[in-house]
Amino acid sequence: MKQILLTVLVTLSMVCSAQINEHPIVQTRTGKVQGIIQEGSMAFLGIPYAKVERFMPPLPVKKWGGVRKCDHWGPMTMQQQNRPMTEEQMSENCCVLNVWTTDVKAKKPVMFWLHGGGFDSGTSEWDPGMCLAKKDVVVVSINHRLNILGFLDLSTISKKYKYSGNVGMLDAVQALEWVRDNIANFGGDPNNVTIFGESGGGGKVGTLLCMPKAKGLFHKAIIMSGTILNVNTKAMTEQLGEAVLKELGIEKKDVDKIKDVPYQDLYAAGQRAMANSIGTRRPGTPMMWGFGPTPDGEVLTQQPFQPAFADFSDDIPIMIGTTFNELQRSRYNQKISFEECHKELERTFGDETDAYISAFIEAYPYGSYEQLMQNLLSIDWLFRPKTIITADAIGGKRKADTYVYMFTVGESDNRGFKGSAHGAELKYCFDVLHHYKNQLSQQTLDANQIWATRMSDAWAQFAHTGNPDNNNYGWLPYTKENGELLEFGSKIDRKHKNHDRKLEEIIDRHCFKQLDEFRRNNTLK
Repeated sequence: MKQILLTVLVTLSMVCSAQINEHPIVQTRTGKVQGIIQEGSMAFLGIPYAKVERFMPPLPVKKWGGVRKCDHWGPMTMQQQNRPMTEEQMSENCCVLNVWTTDVKAKKPVMFWLHGGGFDSGTSEWDPGMCLAKKDVVVVSINHRLNILGFLDLSTISKKYKYSGNVGMLDAVQALEWVRDNIANFGGDPNNVTIFGESGGGGKVGTLLCMPKAKGLFHKAIIMSGTILNVNTKAMTEQLGEAVLKELGIEKKDVDKIKDVPYQDLYAAGQRAMANSIGTRRPGTPMMWGFGPTPDGEVLTQQPFQPAFADFSDDIPIMIGTTFNELQRSRYNQKISFEECHKELERTFGDETDAYISAFIEAYPYGSYEQLMQNLLSIDWLFRPKTIITADAIGGKRKADTYVYMFTVGESDNRGFKGSAHGAELKYCFDVLHHYKNQLSQQTLDANQIWATRMSDAWAQFAHTGNPDNNNYGWLPYTKENGELLEFGSKIDRKHKNHDRKLEEIIDRHCFKQLDEFRRNNTLK
């Protein structure tokens, strides 16, 4: 028996060695790429998927000879940074992607990641996929054009720039086409692709659900904390584009000169133009505008989350959710009396303050008195209300199912309890909690690894089947009537049914006055 066991172990070792080559090489349509090993997965970093010219749609990459080393992160798009960066770190030539796989001979579901940053900043480097790839999926993440480079609408200036207001999202479509054409060689199934993203990345997922060119390139979608509304209208983006030229002192007939403006001057002109035309967006507000996707009726048929998505995406299963605290200022680790709490809440909820408190207690009837005071001021007031509205609009009303979750796993660092902040769930769904040893308390790391395992399992299960209920929680598809929600945290996978609808309706009435005013004065298109 010992000899048989030894033979089996040696055989398995040889199989794994064959699959996890120390310097794996894969053939793509444009040339061979050589990756590296990261925590047991093959990683191919910084593969170019498009060639770009400023304000123009992406172009295919030219073929290369030999083997291209893809062993380090490619450049992020140009953005505001507080430190000098080299051309290799940040560039307008930023259309690169990363692939993680454990078996290039397999046919696994593909998870296509879109990073956050509000269409203005960010990089795929924030969220490495080597651990998620060990959940029997192939992970892809991308860098693409953002801010003024990705979304400056010059369509009224010249027909040449008809699509300039959406080139940043056309980059994402080009990356999905690269996946379609190449991912099989990395062990991925091009006919089973899940797009997922958080914050601005969740907004990008919603945008792809409204882009005809993306139809057929993905088959499932996960939107994480992404329901801040983009309220750009075509008239707004056109006005902003003309204002940028004015700020730069460029005549319309000389519009091509804008390609030679240094990026920092271009970005600064964009901010001035916004202030002098459509107005500057204040971060933390429930909507965004300016340099973001342009609803032109062709590339982007409508703005997502208003309240739903394009009809041609009705067959795409969707999972959507939020964290408990999101961007709300944390009041944990502070002693707050009922009187102090009530007075502060009155500034937002006025004569409905008592109703807000009662609705909160009804939704979350657990925890100490001290925790209640802290939670009343620290719970998310931005994402969850609009997530419910979107889920109501799509749940049970499309060909495909909708699943809703909430992340309430609490974290502590050396300053105390942090709650479940915006983006906190990323280290869990990517199963990289162990990367945060210097940021989180050991108690958090030890106690919360179970959630990293459960969330990454659920995300991968959704990619496999379109149903995230991998542990038989009884997590049902969402409808407005059942209000079905699975909570990751606080209690073991607590299921809710419309538990906080009354609370979120109160929040929606009082925290979205700016949006209501905008809608009265503008027609969302």
